[in-house]
Amino acid sequence: MRSIVAILKPLVWCWMMLNLLSAPIYAAEKPDGGNSNAQVMEAFNQANAERGKYQISNARKQQVMFIMGITLLAFIITTVSLGVAMVVFAKPVFVAHMIFAGFSLTLAIAHAIVAIVWFFPA
Repeated sequence: MRSIVAILKPLVWCWMMLNLLSAPIYAAEKPDGGNSNAQVMEAFNQANAERGKYQISNARKQQVMFIMGITLLAFIITTVSLGVAMVVFAKPVFVAHMIFAGFSLTLAIAHAIVAIVWFFPA
């Protein structure tokens, strides 16, 4: 364990010194003419103008949410089944259980984000 610390300590020190020395270089760089704010706003205005072209119907949104929900339910049932098999029947399925738990969590977060973005606009 000491050998890893002995190797990493000088590397971290060098990385920190390089960051400290390069900070004035980045601070001295000037933006190109100061019109970058106008360019950003123009890009947003163009995006808002084109936004109406690519609207997804509510029926299609509900279909996507339904498919995500069914898949999430299947992942949760699989995770529970693997957990029961692991605890009750002493099967060596811990890795598969954790993989499906990760899939379930990821899909649950994605499902919640999509629901908020599509069905609860500000």
